[in-house]
Amino acid sequence: MTRRWWVPAVAACFAAGLTFSAFRWSCPIAAVTGHPCPACGLTRATRLASKGLFLDATRMHPLVWLVVPFVVLVVVVELAGYVRTGAFGASAKVRAVKPTMVILAVAMFALWVARFFGALGGPVAV
Repeated sequence: MTRRWWVPAVAACFAAGLTFSAFRWSCPIAAVTGHPCPACGLTRATRLASKGLFLDATRMHPLVWLVVPFVVLVVVVELAGYVRTGAFGASAKVRAVKPTMVILAVAMFALWVARFFGALGGPVAV
């Protein structure tokens, strides 16, 4: 009997541990450039949302309500596909994944540019 379940279990524990631990790390792009990247604030927004601070999470990164559930869904599909078949790539077979990724990337970039011009509270602090 193969035990493919341990890979998803370890990955889920690792991701949850990094996201919700007290350990804080800085964005490598922000560290090099001194400016926030398009995704800066998503982890902090996720942490705020997990504490029930929904308005603060939205202020930190307004797309948290679209990006995080999408990423979680893709990860779950990938890990379930791995458990089922022993190989990754299950989400690539879902037609809506690639267009949704492009739309979210464009939305994150547009939000990033808009924040540099002062919209939605300006750039997120790094």
